[in-house]
Amino acid sequence: MSPIAPALDRLAVTIGTLSQPLGQRVDVGRLKVTDREGVLPLAEPGIWSPNRACRLVQTADAWIAINLAREEDRELVPAWLCSDVTGDPWDAIVEIARARRTKPLIDQAILLGMPATRVGEVRETKLDPPALPLGRPGPPAAERPLRVVDLSALWAGPLCGAIFAAMGADVVKVESPRRPDPTRVTSPAFFQRLNGQKRERELDLVSPAGRAKLQDEIAAADVLITSARPRGLASLGLEGARTFRANPRLTWVAITGYGWEGDAAMRVAFGDDAAAAGGLVRWTEDGEPRFLGDALSDPVTGLAAASGALAAVIDGGGRLINVAMARSAAAAAAVCGLAVAA
Repeated sequence: MSPIAPALDRLAVTIGTLSQPLGQRVDVGRLKVTDREGVLPLAEPGIWSPNRACRLVQTADAWIAINLAREEDRELVPAWLCSDVTGDPWDAIVEIARARRTKPLIDQAILLGMPATRVGEVRETKLDPPALPLGRPGPPAAERPLRVVDLSALWAGPLCGAIFAAMGADVVKVESPRRPDPTRVTSPAFFQRLNGQKRERELDLVSPAGRAKLQDEIAAADVLITSARPRGLASLGLEGARTFRANPRLTWVAITGYGWEGDAAMRVAFGDDAAAAGGLVRWTEDGEPRFLGDALSDPVTGLAAASGALAAVIDGGGRLINVAMARSAAAAAAVCGLAVAA
């Protein structure tokens, strides 16, 4: 059983209730999209995440989680630590971080675009993500399935899209040939679970023609799902005001690490470090945090995103659903009664 089963179960019930008036009632459990057991090599959680990309590290005044899932993050370690690094970067991280205070380490990681967090830094109790009223609600298009453009990648966003596809919506997964969804390569079986019921469309989002076609898809959609930071989406012409002018009744599901607005929008996060940010860890008797499971913020974020999006669609759209992975993790920790600190 998942260590966050109470949160997942609560969201699954809500999704079943909300999906029924819009199409087929969705049974989340039957989709098998809330864990990666059996489709990805995973070790036991501990000081390392099960995929061994993220580690909990003690600093001079707290514990942090740093995720080196991308090669570019490994290459940035010397710049992050402001130190020459030879050999295994993790050895340098553990040694140097022990003598450094947490805030400068996190600030430097944010500046460099690295996924890092203080364990338990985010607090939240509500699983429902906030909705920003950026558009104008209106009646759904008659006599056709809901149209969903899924521009997201990895796990949480595609999971949200899978909920809509299972409900009977027409979901198109848009990928750029220059930056395909990494899950397609790293875990094809899980990719199929998340995306097998969606149509696929390849668009070169670097070219003006490709971006124009994307704009056309979104202008005709009921729901848009993204999982990039606002500044990255702005480079594709996807800005809040402009997008809602073209489609006032759109429901935009914006999944980010820490939120859509303010300084938080600059931060990068993946499933394991976001889980640590929200306190989805266990604490040892010695006061040390340990991971509880595999990228736990991803499934709870994906279900929270789907729940919030379905509710917005029923209300007529015109909203940006501000889904933050760290905030979703913190809400799950609260629902599951996990201690924030030892």
